Amino acid sequence: MGKDQSPAVPYFRGMSFRFLILLGFISLCGSMVSNGARSVIGPYLMYLGGSAAIVGIVAGFGEVIGYGLRPFTGVYLDRRGRYWSLVGAGYALLAAIPLLAFAWTWEVAAVLIGVERVGKAIRTPSRDSILSYATAGMGRGWGFGIHKALDQVGAIIGPLILALAFAINGGYRDGFLLLIIPLVLMAVALVIAHSAVPRPLALEEVSGDKNSLHLVDHAVLLPYAAFIFLSMAGFATFPVISYHLAVRAIVPLSQIPILYTFGMFMSGAVALIIGRGYDRFGTSLMVVFPLVNMLVPFFAFSLSPGSVLAGILIWGAALGMQQTVLRATIADFTARTARGTAYGFMNAVFGISWFIGSAVIGVLYDVSQVHIIYFVVIVEALSLSAFFWMRKVVGTA
Repeated sequence: MGKDQSPAVPYFRGMSFRFLILLGFISLCGSMVSNGARSVIGPYLMYLGGSAAIVGIVAGFGEVIGYGLRPFTGVYLDRRGRYWSLVGAGYALLAAIPLLAFAWTWEVAAVLIGVERVGKAIRTPSRDSILSYATAGMGRGWGFGIHKALDQVGAIIGPLILALAFAINGGYRDGFLLLIIPLVLMAVALVIAHSAVPRPLALEEVSGDKNSLHLVDHAVLLPYAAFIFLSMAGFATFPVISYHLAVRAIVPLSQIPILYTFGMFMSGAVALIIGRGYDRFGTSLMVVFPLVNMLVPFFAFSLSPGSVLAGILIWGAALGMQQTVLRATIADFTARTARGTAYGFMNAVFGISWFIGSAVIGVLYDVSQVHIIYFVVIVEALSLSAFFWMRKVVGTA
């Protein structure tokens, strides 16, 4: 960059940071809606007549929709560049969550959960691409960590709204309807963000379209995808954990959303730490993913409230690490004009594996919780092998 452009850099970076905070607020509001519902989906489906297997399959299928459609929206984004249209349409489908108040069977609830996940698939590649442009000059691990932390603030407040609804009248429906408030705030913030930065691609200063890790190279993509697939296949979803809490009466139903907030708090705190760590140490930090994932079933499916709380905290920490580093890695190692496709593909791998693992864990829960532990340990051990394969190919990039 020439000297004549240097005075504009501090302003440019300051604008990017302010825009990052605005995007974080949008995600905070959206997370209040989605995570408020997710904190009680397991018990709610049980209330509507669903079994553990149904909870696992519905939760997992929601994830596979939310992640599996992303390659298509990512490719569309890279070809058309319609960032805000996709973000707006995706967030609009969060309106399905308040409609859960009117679901009369678990099948209807499952459809609404699926609709919300379709919205996630539409908006996420575009939102993460916008974030990657905004964080280019501040350290992507740190930038994505800040965004994840703000997102998790919403993931804490949303379940507390559901807990408040339980405390007042002991029901789910009023809680779902209260989530209309953050939905409106999110819509207002989206309009402001679009007006502030109508062309998000301009936020990233690059010298050429360099692709340092070549994620489009199958020699690198295969071990990277294998690692993500295996590590997530052994990672339980919270609806299955919350089903365990409800069906075994480990804690009162009103406390389940509160326990979820502890997991979300841990996720946000760890996201900031792991984000800084990623900027310093790179992909070597990913070795901890399977090691942490292995611990979750030992604690989360216990019959002791204290052990389950520890399991939820570990679960939240693992989620914060995975989602922060995955997004930062893709942003750092792909060309900006191909980033939507990269986010779409890798997130599809992430979600499909989570669906498979969630469904298996849900089915195994009805058989024996010991089988869940065996399954998770075996799959995560395989993911460690994939990690060392990936490191051998990628090196220390």
